[in-house]
Amino acid sequence: MRQPLVRVTVVRAEELDAAALAAVRGVDLAGLLRWCGDVLAVPPRAVLAVRLTDDAELSRLNSGFRGVEGATDVLAFAGDGRDRVGDIAISVERAAAQAEVNHGDVGAELRLLAVHGMLHCLGHDHAEAVEAAAMTAATRRLLPGETVPDLAAAATED
Repeated sequence: MRQPLVRVTVVRAEELDAAALAAVRGVDLAGLLRWCGDVLAVPPRAVLAVRLTDDAELSRLNSGFRGVEGATDVLAFAGDGRDRVGDIAISVERAAAQAEVNHGDVGAELRLLAVHGMLHCLGHDHAEAVEAAAMTAATRRLLPGETVPDLAAAATED
């Protein structure tokens, strides 16, 4: 197997509500991302770090690294492509809120955000409609049977 090393850390757990925390504990994000790494031919033993946190931390990261005020659902920081896939930060609060609006499954939303972040770390983007369509297709391939929004439609709305 070519699977990367995936480290998932929950931080600021005291800031998360009980339902969101239970959803985090019920999802094997590390297993999912190792499998994705195998499918996407990520170099074996490359490291991917996932940080599950709250809106406050995502807001700080978004402001500090992107110059954008306010929280977002996921941020991805690409690594060197060999030893380090990258780092992903996911707001569990935002995932829970989006799940409530979209489909009611926080676990599914966390899986979607984790795969989305990993694809960003591997060079995918969705700023333009063509790349958004490719990223949507890759996400659907990695999450068969799950609800995956059409990023190309969102790119053309901006």
